[in-house]
Amino acid sequence: MTVPARYRSVVADSSRWDGFVFREGDIVISTPPKCGTTWMQRLVSLLVFDGPDLPAPVSKVSPWLDMQLAPLDHVVGLLDAQSHRRFIKTHTPFDGIPYDDRVRYVCVGRDPRDVAVSTGHHMRNMNVDQFLASRQAAVGLDDLAEFGIDKPGPRTPDPSGDPLLEWIESDDDRTPMSLRSLAQHTSTFWAAREAANLELFHYGDMRDDLAGQLLRLAAYLGYDISAARAAELAQWATFEAMKSSADKVAPNADIGLWHDTNAFFNRGESGQWREVFTDTHLQRYDERIAALASPDLVDWLHTGSGGAGTARPAEQLGGATPQ
Repeated sequence: MTVPARYRSVVADSSRWDGFVFREGDIVISTPPKCGTTWMQRLVSLLVFDGPDLPAPVSKVSPWLDMQLAPLDHVVGLLDAQSHRRFIKTHTPFDGIPYDDRVRYVCVGRDPRDVAVSTGHHMRNMNVDQFLASRQAAVGLDDLAEFGIDKPGPRTPDPSGDPLLEWIESDDDRTPMSLRSLAQHTSTFWAAREAANLELFHYGDMRDDLAGQLLRLAAYLGYDISAARAAELAQWATFEAMKSSADKVAPNADIGLWHDTNAFFNRGESGQWREVFTDTHLQRYDERIAALASPDLVDWLHTGSGGAGTARPAEQLGGATPQ
């Protein structure tokens, strides 16, 4: 058996997966940050619970196992106590997650240029003091220096810096949000995309045909629903519907991680990078992405099913038995 790679940042540590006991039919939702993680969790929850009502906020129903804002035994305890079909969030690449052929793995990709813009909004909305307080209570702060953080407290942005260019250029393995980390994450799933228990979805496809992508997801996960039912359920996963239920749907809203919980759902659009990228940004981005990912993966990231694609027809998606 291949030993999973370890991915570690100030936010998460993939070693928290070590020893985790999967159940038949478990679902692992693994995406790069700001690629549609919460959106996919919402879609899966609509299938698991056959509707929009959750028994608890999404962070408790579908916890991020390797995030270091809660003690590991607490997160595992939440999952062990669940009687519904479990769906677990992570931002760890495929090669860092234990593999089990009884599990369904889901990855979502997105145009990296839009991810860059969304990352900026995300970081400005994060309550860093609350993040550090939660991390201190969960795992401590003694290791902050390992991640280039000298001391706890609010970060003061460098006014001379260019955050967008820094996102494009960063080669720091400790940084979980960069073009390099996004390319690495999606590359691990892209390389394994023919596996029967792994499926990739694209943010743009979900924007263009949410009901159709929900129907495709249902077939992959083993839920036999009609196109009409998929359309009914999809109305609860629109951007507007999730924003209106942000207190239950936004991640970690229950611990006050965001300055504005509703603003976690900022715009949710594709192509917004055109408002921000200069010619200099775009030239450097093109150079970097070509060096970081294969041409077919880059094509898919930029265009979804309109490019090289990876989506298998619903009739080819053999479903796991829902738990």
